[in-house]
Amino acid sequence: MNVGVAHSEVNPNTRVMNSRGIWLTYLLLTVVLHIILLSIPFFTVPLVWTLTNVIHNLVMYLFLHTVKGTPFETPDQGKARLLTHWEQMDYGVQFTSSRKFLTISPIVLHILASFYTKYDPTHFLINTCSLLSVLLPKLPQFHGVRIFGINKY
Repeated sequence: MNVGVAHSEVNPNTRVMNSRGIWLTYLLLTVVLHIILLSIPFFTVPLVWTLTNVIHNLVMYLFLHTVKGTPFETPDQGKARLLTHWEQMDYGVQFTSSRKFLTISPIVLHILASFYTKYDPTHFLINTCSLLSVLLPKLPQFHGVRIFGINKY
């Protein structure tokens, strides 16, 4: 037990994706985003699928691969301060169920967006670039890597 903190985890960021109901909440938020975009009258169905995919991937990129540190007070002497949420998840162990879920979900969304846009070249290019922007940072080869020094500090 850690003295002076309200939880027993060294870093609660490491276990948040293993919490009860977090995967269902994640899926429901994605569906709610899609329904909100569908309710805008002048958006076409292919545009809504592309926007759902791009907004989902942008938010996931920002939350998982850009924001560093932890919102909790941790007794780890500042080790979590230099790591993104993806690097902190499951104490850095690769290919856990949470990491697999967060890797597969953008792929499934890309497949759905591609299908509903009828593989239109413009939509497909946008969706594929969006997919690659969230899949590449998830690879084990990029764990802790800061390309061109971006997000180094």
